[in-house]
Amino acid sequence: MLFMINSNKMFFLFILCFSTLISISSNSWLGCWIGLEINLLSFIPLISNSNNLLNSEASLKYFLIQSIASINFLFSILLSMLTLKNFIVDNLISTLINSSMLMKMGSLPFHFWFPNIMEGLSWMNCFILMTWQKITPMILVSYYFNMNFLFIMMILNVLVGSIGSFNQTSLRKLMAFSSINNLGWMLLALMISENLWMVYFILYSFLISFLCFLFYIMNIFYINQLFNFNLNLMIKMSITINFLSLGGLPPFLGFFPKWLIINYLLINNLFIISFIFMMTSLIMLFIYIRIIYSSLMFFSIKLKWSKMFIKNNYFIIINFFSFISLFGMIISTFFFI
Repeated sequence: MLFMINSNKMFFLFILCFSTLISISSNSWLGCWIGLEINLLSFIPLISNSNNLLNSEASLKYFLIQSIASINFLFSILLSMLTLKNFIVDNLISTLINSSMLMKMGSLPFHFWFPNIMEGLSWMNCFILMTWQKITPMILVSYYFNMNFLFIMMILNVLVGSIGSFNQTSLRKLMAFSSINNLGWMLLALMISENLWMVYFILYSFLISFLCFLFYIMNIFYINQLFNFNLNLMIKMSITINFLSLGGLPPFLGFFPKWLIINYLLINNLFIISFIFMMTSLIMLFIYIRIIYSSLMFFSIKLKWSKMFIKNNYFIIINFFSFISLFGMIISTFFFI
């Protein structure tokens, strides 16, 4: 029975990857829409679970939100085919297409569903929702830019993503708002260059994967669990390094793509936007450090009975890649000097 469940999930994961390839390699908007629908229908079985009401509720919410976004996208495609092209109509169609894609990836002002659905998912499904499910909408956004609209949305993304992270006790909601914050950076990288977006996305997925995998192994979903259990020092150091790298603190690897984006903004005299993006990164670092400080500094004799001795070979790999993240920025600078 377990083999059947795993094989079914592998089948839907294959369809999920295949649907993304259909959308990004299609020659028409209708083909992109078909790929998005296949993507939706393959992700729903992955997140739905009849034994868990939260998973079932999250899958229903996800289906409704993505269906609304797909209807808007299809309407904007038909509108572009039926109407005469002029500046006002073209601007309206690009805004509609960008809005439907922003809704699909959980960006502002359509972000309200994203933290709620993340709260009802497992860590592996959270990782897919934060990374792979953003590839197709972002590439489709790059086909039909509305520059003024996207500039406002990316600034709102970094602001709301950082401010919304305050007073969050759930790690899944915290990672959701962190994803919204990083989405603003990814949209800006996409507007600068597709290669820069690819670098940012790969490094972001790399960092998020290890955090989700750590929380999955230790079965941690809330912040107070990080200091209720006396975790061993290497696990704490791995969480610390990955959080600081995700926040973009030099010399960690997560600072490297942000450094490239800030460098481009300063060269083009976009000082106000670079200031907003850097300040929001500092806010996110403050939130991460507050979590890390609690887990590192909290020691209690009363909790010695709950000390976790986890013997898992995957922790060796996680610690190895964590130290790559620590020295990755130093190594990567040699390629750009």
